[in-house]
Amino acid sequence: MTSESKERQPDETFNIEVDGYNVVAYSFGGGEEVLFCVNGGPGVSCDYIRESHSWLADKGYRVVAFDQLGCGASDHPEDASLWTIERYVEEVETVRTSLNLGKVHLLGQSWGTWLGIEYALTYPESFKTITLADGAGDIPHLVSELKRLRQALGPETEAMMQRHEAEGTLEHPEYKAALTVLTYRHVCRLDVWPEALNRSVDGINHAPYEAIQGPNEFSYTGSIKDWNRIPDLHRITQPALVMCGMHDELTPACSQKIHDALPDSRIRIFKNSSHLPMWEEPGEYFDTLLAFLDNQRG
Repeated sequence: MTSESKERQPDETFNIEVDGYNVVAYSFGGGEEVLFCVNGGPGVSCDYIRESHSWLADKGYRVVAFDQLGCGASDHPEDASLWTIERYVEEVETVRTSLNLGKVHLLGQSWGTWLGIEYALTYPESFKTITLADGAGDIPHLVSELKRLRQALGPETEAMMQRHEAEGTLEHPEYKAALTVLTYRHVCRLDVWPEALNRSVDGINHAPYEAIQGPNEFSYTGSIKDWNRIPDLHRITQPALVMCGMHDELTPACSQKIHDALPDSRIRIFKNSSHLPMWEEPGEYFDTLLAFLDNQRG
């Protein structure tokens, strides 16, 4: 599996009614073991996670992903009350039950880890294993880690970013230039981004993104800003895999906190990756994921 692999088309595409709207799900393969992928964002399509993981259908897994409401091919309502983690938890469960997936191997990436954790705590009988990739269980701790990454740009640059955030001038070229550097360092280090990733990012719906997270990847002002589920992770007793990149914006320290709090987990840090090791180090990433999943089959 490489980032240059040709895009694989879904074997089946489904339209699922969620809260009176249409949500589109994609399925690859026909294995009895289901890898149920919950992508990052919020507000981006599942293209990047769907395309990178779809080849696992050749390893005996049925791979299912879906465009969350407001994203991709799913409906894009303008009702701001829809953009909550609690509602998205119910959406995940609606997709799982509508497709009769049974107990799944749940995989959440980035925002999908917050959603995955919340889902696992709400529906503890719905999954066999949980993989939390490039995530965090404690947003205030994550914010402190992001401050450290920002400060690595230098005190003058960090002060400039703080000033623009205070004044609401986030479109200023110097602020956007700092974000560009941070994005290369901590989101994706590839010189050329995969087309699937570009589609997800370019098609972002800013309404759920800003409501839940904030204006950008390095500033958290939305409803998730005080979220902390570390004290509750002991309730997730299924086998867990925690992964992230060495240079991840959701840093190894964030993954370590998750790993330490889960009763049955293992952790892997990819030394040449930032936030997207499935694209930056696909060989190491998928070797790790497959070994975990194969060990838990049945």
